Amino acid sequence: MSDPVADMLTRIRNANQALLNDVEVNHSRLKENIANILKREGYLADYSVEGKTAKKLKLKLKYNGRKGVIAGLKRVSKPGLRRYVGATEIPRVLNGMGIAIVSTPKGVMTGNDAKKENVGGELVCFIW
Repeated sequence: MSDPVADMLTRIRNANQALLNDVEVNHSRLKENIANILKREGYLADYSVEGKTAKKLKLKLKYNGRKGVIAGLKRVSKPGLRRYVGATEIPRVLNGMGIAIVSTPKGVMTGNDAKKENVGGELVCFIW
């Protein structure tokens, strides 16, 4: 059983360690929403959707000198074991230094936004 989001996170992690400028993953709306959050929170320089039928998501990574801005990524809810949290149960990542990405009925958002909106959902991943 394949996990497209875990594949995306792994590609970002590998490209980050190899100091590559950009990485390409297959497009899905969930991945695009995750990329949008990463850009908004300052973890990605930019992202773009390319292609008409077989769309690709091109992510431009961000660096501080020779060190990636993204220190770590962790997939939390997996296809074999989904993890759902209520609005009050959303964990803080590294004491607020990282972000939790939550897929809620109101869309994909950060843990802080989900707390403000008072909605829970599937805990997709942690990024710090």
